[in-house]
Amino acid sequence: MIQGIAVSRGIAIGRAVLFGADNLDVKRYLIVPPLIPQEIERLQQGLNQAVGELQAVQASLPAAEPASAELLALLDVHLMLLQDETLKQSVQGWIVQRHYNAEWALVKHYETLVQEFDRMDDPYLRERKADLAQLMGRVLRFMKQSSPSSKDAAKPAVPDATGAARDETPLIVVAHDLAPADMLHFRHGTFAGFVTEVGGSTSHTAIVARSMDIPAVVGARKAIESIRADDWLVVEAGTGRVIVAPDAAELASYRQQQQHEQQVRERQSQLQHTPAVTRDGEKISLQANIELPTDTVAALEHGADGIGLFRSEFLFMGRTGDLPDEEEQYQAYRQAVEGMGGLPVTIRTVDIGADKPLGKGRQGALQPSALGLRAIRWSLAEPVMFRAQLRALLRAACHGPVNILIPMLAQQAEIEQVLAQLEQARQELRDTGVAFGPIQLGAMIEVPAAALMIDQFLDVFDFVSIGTNDLTQYTLAIDRADESVAHLFDALHPAVLRLIAHVIDRCRQRGKKVSVCGEMAGEPAITHLLLGMGLRIFSSHPAQILAVKEQVLCADTRALQTWAQEVLASNDPRRLMPVR
Repeated sequence: MIQGIAVSRGIAIGRAVLFGADNLDVKRYLIVPPLIPQEIERLQQGLNQAVGELQAVQASLPAAEPASAELLALLDVHLMLLQDETLKQSVQGWIVQRHYNAEWALVKHYETLVQEFDRMDDPYLRERKADLAQLMGRVLRFMKQSSPSSKDAAKPAVPDATGAARDETPLIVVAHDLAPADMLHFRHGTFAGFVTEVGGSTSHTAIVARSMDIPAVVGARKAIESIRADDWLVVEAGTGRVIVAPDAAELASYRQQQQHEQQVRERQSQLQHTPAVTRDGEKISLQANIELPTDTVAALEHGADGIGLFRSEFLFMGRTGDLPDEEEQYQAYRQAVEGMGGLPVTIRTVDIGADKPLGKGRQGALQPSALGLRAIRWSLAEPVMFRAQLRALLRAACHGPVNILIPMLAQQAEIEQVLAQLEQARQELRDTGVAFGPIQLGAMIEVPAAALMIDQFLDVFDFVSIGTNDLTQYTLAIDRADESVAHLFDALHPAVLRLIAHVIDRCRQRGKKVSVCGEMAGEPAITHLLLGMGLRIFSSHPAQILAVKEQVLCADTRALQTWAQEVLASNDPRRLMPVR
């Protein structure tokens, strides 16, 4: 058995198809000056062919399908990276100034970028390093076709599973990593699931797995060493386990589980238009977490009655030039608001520090860290940028109900500065005659200090949203991106649960709305506990909404209150949780 990271749901059973890592080891040699134009042309051809491949995948995806939305957005980011003029100019610099061959120049530039990624504290940004490695690998494969020292043709990224030798046995890809272009094979039903050696909960492979509802396990280290071609595998996506060469009894058991899970999915799919009301008549709001404006399609498809968290930082990431200006942000927020057709949209202000592109060319650039200048701290340190975002959000409120959510607040002084910046943004719009709409202002509760001073927050804010991922991280002093301590990350730790319960209780007593938008909100096994604690607004990934709704429909919140208090009083809450 191999333990990896659970990033989707479902069980896949099939035979292994191995696909090794992209090899960025290339031949290194110096070129004579007359060959410089030829090497630059080879570089351009490699970039063009990689771009063409991704564009072909984009064209094959039906934009109207919810499962395509996240993949299309991800391909946009990869295309932007490949078409970035700074990338091309930097690689050309190695060719012209150092006389490196094109492959060597590309890998050398990649190595400098890796160093920048490794210094980043934000786990999402660090995982973009894997995206970059894949893109460079694809460009290199195309460049080999024109290499004077190699006659190797570019090989397909995913082994061909079609043809005469193929029977109807499901196949599971085992790879070092997979590129978005490779995911086209999954859309065509060629493969039943996949296992990758690298990746995390926010890696592109995880994003695609969730959006396309594919059983997948990532971060399964040494999987290629441990699995042989044609081995029978069971991918238990919900637990992150990969069972290698299961015996007949295990196969029969997992096939039975697979059939049961399919029945569960079919049952849950019938709940899309069913109101989320508990057995004792409590109306529950089930909202969606999204990253891009196009994600509203998936949110509505899964029955969301609003957007509980639009992570606006995804508009800021993956850029090598300027940050998005007010107009670009306004158009993105407007698209999301209009896409929800009058349902509320909660947009969180940017929740990262300065990424690498912001740092280049800016004097005294600010760098992010888990306990440093990130989220609202960074926004307040960059007031011009912050007000541009606030103006864009205020303008988007003309097109539908908008809530603005401020991340990582912990100080009274920060609250006062936010209010001042918001009022200044309004005044700037008045001064220029630009229309803007009313908004509700909310605060993220994700550090213990905020939870403990919740009453001061409720004096100012219209609502709060509990970010359980960061609240757990900061309460337990555990970096969930650090593999050496990740096993200690426990959202059901008594201290974490008591902070959450305290916030919910104070909000209910003060008549203020409170939601949970972290991973806990999308975990059906925890739904009843949160309901018993008094939570009435859940915000999760769209694909998790129906499973949570099913738990809501069978819940009696009055009966759950007593049990929830027993869980909160326990030193071992997991012992009292139902087994699922």
